[in-house]
Amino acid sequence: MSASENKAQQRPRPQVVAGVSMRDLLAAGAAANVISTPPRLPDPEAAGASADQGHRKAA
Repeated sequence: MSASENKAQQRPRPQVVAGVSMRDLLAAGAAANVISTPPRLPDPEAAGASADQGHRKAA
């Protein structure tokens, strides 16, 4: 056996331990991020513009 063949045989192979797919792990992380992020307050400019549309200003 050559030295390169001997090294290839000694390397351990990766094994699945938990049995959870990467897609499930990423989806769980994304869901946790959405749940733990507080909702954004509306922009003051956008909130003022929508309030003014329903009412006329006095002259």
